[in-house]
Amino acid sequence: MPFVHVADVDRSVAFYERLGFVMEDAFAPDGRRIWAFLERGDARLMVAEADEPVDPHAQAVLFYLYTRDLDALRARLLEAGVAAGEITTGGPGPDRQMALADLDGYRLMVAEIERERVGVVPD
Repeated sequence: MPFVHVADVDRSVAFYERLGFVMEDAFAPDGRRIWAFLERGDARLMVAEADEPVDPHAQAVLFYLYTRDLDALRARLLEAGVAAGEITTGGPGPDRQMALADLDGYRLMVAEIERERVGVVPD
């Protein structure tokens, strides 16, 4: 399970909720959230407030996520003001994918689950 340090836990929770994650647990001493556990299906993520400033250029982790409808997800993200990349071919991997970064500079690649795109009939 990835455990990443972020500049602002609440901001990160809101970002990942746009990707369909749900905050299942949190730690907020003195009323300020400093740790959270998020989940979506089998995917789990923990975020915690960093002890030092977060350098977006130093994040060396790539989160690989999957969706059934990449077009709809991208449209929702763009509508919410998230800078989602163009949909490209992932060859030799997935047929379709897009890149984006979270607010702390962690890179996310979202691929469409092959053969499950809405409206596509399998061979």
